[in-house]
Amino acid sequence: MKKIQLVLVTALVTVALLACAKKEEPVVNPTVKEAPATTKNMSSADSAAAAERERLEAERLAAERLEADRAKVEAMINKIMSDEVYFDFDHSELTASAKDLLTQVGDILLKEPRFLITVGGHTDERGTEDYNMTLGSKRSQKVKDFLVAYGISGDRMETISYGEEKPKVDGQTEDAFAQNRRANFKVSVKK
Repeated sequence: MKKIQLVLVTALVTVALLACAKKEEPVVNPTVKEAPATTKNMSSADSAAAAERERLEAERLAAERLEADRAKVEAMINKIMSDEVYFDFDHSELTASAKDLLTQVGDILLKEPRFLITVGGHTDERGTEDYNMTLGSKRSQKVKDFLVAYGISGDRMETISYGEEKPKVDGQTEDAFAQNRRANFKVSVKK
């Protein structure tokens, strides 16, 4: 009986040991799982779309900055074009208010070296045509000389005399004459 007990105990121990032991799964040729091709493509497509969105946003911001700069330049051009230098009757000397205005124009031209200007000299209708053309030329030249002395290159400016040909105001009153004795600016942007 001792033998049977010994065999039984040995059998139980063996069963217990086998039950407690971890079973290892058989090794079958392992395969590496790959993401489906559509997932990879979507990932690349998402990256490309994100890059395109960033590029478009950068272009939009650059266009907005360019438009803001253009609007600033346009405002400066309009300011220069709308301001006029007025002269006393039969004179080409600059008045104090003309010098103040030309100082402002000079500051703008110093800040914006792309601007080229034409200074047009005008007179009222009194005097002969030849006299008025000469006086208009002297007026436009005085404006140019002031701006050159202020630091603006003479190469950026040209002068022209219109004499009495292009009055600002029609009429034969002193007020009309005063508004026609002037120099004005035509601005272009250097390319």
